[in-house]
Formats: sequence, C-alpha cells, structure tokens
Amino acid sequence: MGSVLSCFHGSFSPSEAETDHKLLPVAPRPPADGKGDSIVQVREVNLRVAENAQRHRTEDYELTKQPDPVLVVRRGDPFKVILELSRHYNPDRDALSFVFTVRGEEAPSYTKNTVAVVPVGFHSSAEVFGGATGWTAIVQSARDMALDVEITPPANVIVGDWLMDIDSKIRSENDNTGFRYTHKDPVYILFNPWNRADTVYMDNSSMRYECVLMESGLIWRGSHSRLRPTVWSYGQFEKNVLECCVYLLRHVGRLSSPSCVDPVKVSRHVSAVVNAPNDEGVIVGNWTEKFSSGTPPTGWMGSASILQQFYKNKKPVKYGQCWVFAGVATTVLRALGIPSRPVTNYYSAHDTHSSLTVDQFYDDNGEAIEKLNKDSIWNFHVWNEAWMTRPDLEPGDYSGWQAIDATPQEASDGVYRCGPASVKAIKRAEILKPYDGTFIFAEVNADQIYWRYQGPMQPLKLIRKATDKIGQCISTKAVGKFEREDITDSYKHPEHTQEERNAMLKALRKCNHAYSRT
Repeated sequence: MGSVLSCFHGSFSPSEAETDHKLLPVAPRPPADGKGDSIVQVREVNLRVAENAQRHRTEDYELTKQPDPVLVVRRGDPFKVILELSRHYNPDRDALSFVFTVRGEEAPSYTKNTVAVVPVGFHSSAEVFGGATGWTAIVQSARDMALDVEITPPANVIVGDWLMDIDSKIRSENDNTGFRYTHKDPVYILFNPWNRADTVYMDNSSMRYECVLMESGLIWRGSHSRLRPTVWSYGQFEKNVLECCVYLLRHVGRLSSPSCVDPVKVSRHVSAVVNAPNDEGVIVGNWTEKFSSGTPPTGWMGSASILQQFYKNKKPVKYGQCWVFAGVATTVLRALGIPSRPVTNYYSAHDTHSSLTVDQFYDDNGEAIEKLNKDSIWNFHVWNEAWMTRPDLEPGDYSGWQAIDATPQEASDGVYRCGPASVKAIKRAEILKPYDGTFIFAEVNADQIYWRYQGPMQPLKLIRKATDKIGQCISTKAVGKFEREDITDSYKHPEHTQEERNAMLKALRKCNHAYSRT
C-alpha cells in the first residue's frame, strides 16, 4: 500500500498533503509485545457480495459469481459490509477507519481524490460526514464482536478498481500504534445511471435497461436501399471483460485517474483505445480483403472474445471495421456503467478537409483527379452514442446523447479518436462545441461538391452540387424490441426544408474553409 494510510486525529488539508508528505497518514505501527490486546483488530471482512450486487444491479458480472467473488458496486449508492473483530467494539474507546486507494496509483493524493480516509462513525457522530471526498462509513448495528457498516462512495468518485484497508487504534492515544487489515481483492466502482447525482443518470427506465444491461442487440449494415441488421453479442458481464475495460482506462493511452470521474473524458478515451493506431489499443482496422493473419471483420459475432483476447495477450486483435469498433465500444461503455448504443448512418461522409463538404475534382476531360479526391462516402458507417450531462458546454442544454466514434478515420488533437459531440449541438449546427462536431456534422449533413480543376494557379469551377444525399436512415435498435428505430431527426432537419438549409449555412459560416461554399 505504500505510505498513504490512515490516522484518526488532526485534519489534513489537500494543500498540506501535497506539499509535505509527512502530513499524509501512515500505516499504524504494530504495538509492542503485550500491549496489543487492548486494541481492537479487524479479523475478517464480509463484503456481502451477492446482496450488494443485487442492490447495485451488478449481479450479472462474472466477478460477482465466481467461487471467490469480488465486489462490484455503482458510485453514489451505499453498500454494506460486516467487520468481524477481535473483541466487542466500544465506540467511545475504539477508532476504525477505512482507507480506499485507487489500485495501481503510484502517488495517491488527496487533491486528486485517489485516496480516501473514511472514519467509521454512528448516525449521531460528526465522523460520518467524512472528509473532503464525501465518502461515509456508518455503523448500522453492533453485535458481539461484529459491526454492520454501510459505506457510501460519492457520486463523482473515480471509476475503476480500488484497494481497501481498515486501520484500528485507541482514540485516546496520540501515537500511531494500531493495526491494519488489508483486503485481498479490489472493489470495483462503476458509473451509476440509476443515481440522480451521477452525470450519467438516465431517467427513462426502459432505455436505461436497454443501454446498460442488455447483453445483445442489433447493429445495422448494408446500404440505404437495403438496410441489413446484424445480431451482436455485447457480453459486458462475461469473464475478464470488466477487468479489461478497467485496464483500458488505467494502462492504455494517457487518461489520468482523476479523469475517470468524468464520462466525457472516459468516453473520449474509449473512442481512442478501442482502435490500435496510437496506443496499441484493442482492434486493428483493415479495409482490404486480406485477412489471413487474423479474423475477418465479418467473422466476429460479439465483443467479449475480442476483449478477452486483448486482455490475455495485451496486444491489438486483428481485424475490425466500423461495426466491430462500435460493438466493442458499446461493450466497454456499458461495462463501466455509461449508457450506450451503436448508431448506423447510411451514405456517410468522410470529410478529410473539415470543410463540411465532400469534394470531388475533375479535369477538363471529365476524368477524376485521384490525387486530389481525398474525401469519400461510405455505404454505411457505425459509431456510438453515450448518455451523459455536458456541464462543460452549458448553458444551452447539450446533455443527453453524445456521439463518439472509435473507428480510426481522422486524428483529433493528434490521436485517432472522435467525440463526444452533443447530438443536440450537431442538429443545431453548433459545430465548434467540443469535441469533433465539425467531423460528425459532415458525416450526416455534408454537401457533395463537384469541381473542375485546371491547375494550381487557376480558380476552381463549380460543376454541380448535391445537398440531399449525405446522412440517410440513421438507425439504432428500438428499445425493448429487435427492430429498427430511425433517429435521423435527432441529427438533422428533414431534407428540402428551410431549417435544413439554414443549419447548413450556419455551419458553413462557422467552418470558414476555402472549399466551403454557401
């Protein structure tokens, strides 16, 4: 555990803890021979995994069902434990304190909320209010040599795996003599869409069940004239999947532990680490027809086997295309507790110039100039929506569904990732709102522009344009049914309406690109 451990007297401000490591609480010093009998000790801890898992809707995770079960809970909601003690607990004499530390954190810090010291108190005790972190540990009942304690992590706690220690000493003693109990397994804490204080809270219970707990679904492929559903198994509760998802947060890419409180940062990170180009993430993309060194994208039927293979070998898995990236991203987000669903856009633009147009260049003979034609249009493209509030964008009501895209198409701030972009902002043509609104707006709204190119010193000549082709039949699985739901109207106004043209003109003015034409 290192040196960041608990004590029971005095207060420690974050600034002090950061500037003087001597002020950080240290492990209790075992008493000298013959003097330890008077200090209460924690002999064993019963985490009541099955009961807590049912209350927190985590009972389907394989971790909670294995022979030696591990506790998985959702932040902001209480969980109960039983402390088996060496003798009867005397609240006036004995002091107990939980110490929770983010697993693997090299330098636990109060200011970064990667360590929490939580004194055990009673309802009437001021101790239950804990420290600045907002954790509480309240004795519910005491009997013989056992305590029933209810622990509540704050609704904005870091998501991931935490280590748990329990320190004990005598209240009246000013030295650091005491005992420490270290629990052998970590405690996993997830986002909580059932808790109103959590930034991923979702009020619609049917949608919440669909986008957090459903283990299978449909991902739409094909073309706008032949929409074809593909059954996909998300498997977010299967063996090693949650462990892999936490590994992706902690060890792949550059996401700090404090950032794991925020679904905006977590979902942006997920869009980066599900693909492989920058950080040796989960899946290698392949858009050729040569798959002999791996599994072809059409060979995958679900996410669990991909994540299990990655977690076992710590190497990218071959191969994937957009629906595979989206399926795996759905699994990772749902496993962590963020509501998510895959979304398919037909006739989807890939705008390489950030011009909000798909530009095609032709010479005087009407031949395409391939070296200039970098933009493209996919028959279909699949990304994800993740549900969360967006306090970073307020005021303006940008919360709700956010688009993220794990397929490595264009770099964002030097990394192949995309989003989260507020779907509401996309429809309003507010393309400069973080993150990557310009790219996603173009995917569903770009105009197709055809140019005659006569040389670098000659002006481009507009041949024609098509304004109503990009972004058709935007699809996702319907809630509670294995059917298609059309969500095109959440991304854009109907084609051939003044509202649609006004939105496009607004976006083009914000874009101000040389290729953009109003």
